[in-house]
Amino acid sequence: MLEMRPDCEKCGCDLPAEAPGAFICSMECTFCAECTDELDDLCPNCGGELMDRPTRAKKLQAKYPPSTQRHHG
Repeated sequence: MLEMRPDCEKCGCDLPAEAPGAFICSMECTFCAECTDELDDLCPNCGGELMDRPTRAKKLQAKYPPSTQRHHG
């Protein structure tokens, strides 16, 4: 199950689990669309390819809550 991190690791903007616009690598490093473009779709942490993160429906978030731990900084 994806951790669904709540923020972009580069700029810190919010990335809600139910909203599109987040990108992840295979290690779940998470970035917003704008930062992903600046990074040429490559994760600066591990070198992996950044791909669209799927969304998680609001109705599933009670049973499968997204992470609240922020990773920016």
